[in-house]
Amino acid sequence: MNQQNNHPEEKIAVEYLLMKIAIESDENAFKELFHHFFQPLCFFAYRYIPNKETCEDLVQDVFFKIWKNRKKIHIETSARNFLITTVRNNCIDYIRKRELEENYRLHHEKYIIEDDTSINNLYSFTELKNLIDNAIEKLPPTIKEVFILNRFEGLSYSQIASKYNVSLKSIEAYISKALKFLRTELKDYLTTAFIFLFFYF
Repeated sequence: MNQQNNHPEEKIAVEYLLMKIAIESDENAFKELFHHFFQPLCFFAYRYIPNKETCEDLVQDVFFKIWKNRKKIHIETSARNFLITTVRNNCIDYIRKRELEENYRLHHEKYIIEDDTSINNLYSFTELKNLIDNAIEKLPPTIKEVFILNRFEGLSYSQIASKYNVSLKSIEAYISKALKFLRTELKDYLTTAFIFLFFYF
C-alpha cells in the first residue's frame, strides 16, 4: 500500500463533471465520475443494505439513471450531496420493494445521527485513501508494519507472530493499538473511513 500525501489537488471537481455530463453528454466525464465515486457510494449504501453485491448493483443502477436522465439533472445543494441522496433513495426503494420497511426503520434509526453529522460530505476513492494512508503513516514503525501485513497483505496473526518471532498476544496488542490510534486520528471521518478500510481492502 503506497503512502501518499493528502493534497487538495487530489479533489475531484464533481460539479464540473456533472455539468459536462448534463450539458455535453461527455462520456469521458461520466467514466471519470464513475471511477472516483463508485466505491465510496458502495460504502455509503452498505450502511442501509449490508450486502456487498447488492450495494454494487444499486450504485451501478444509480449511475445508469444519471446517464439516462442526464439532461434532467437538477442539483439543489452540492454535487456530492446529489450523489449521496440519489444512492440513499435507491437503497430505500430497494428495501421497500423487498418488504423490509421495519428492518429499514430499525437500521436507519441506528445511523441517522451519523448520516446527519458525517455523511453529507462524500469523499472520493482517492481522497479517502489518502486520509487513511496518512493516518497509517503516523503509526510507530513496528505497529504500522504489523497492521499493513494483516490488513492489506492478508497475513494472519499467527503468521505475523512467526515472522517476527513474537507471541500471538503481542501481535494482537499491536493491531489493537493501531485501530485505537486510527479511530482517534480519523475521528472526523470515522464510520466512512472504517467501512472503506474493511470493505475495500
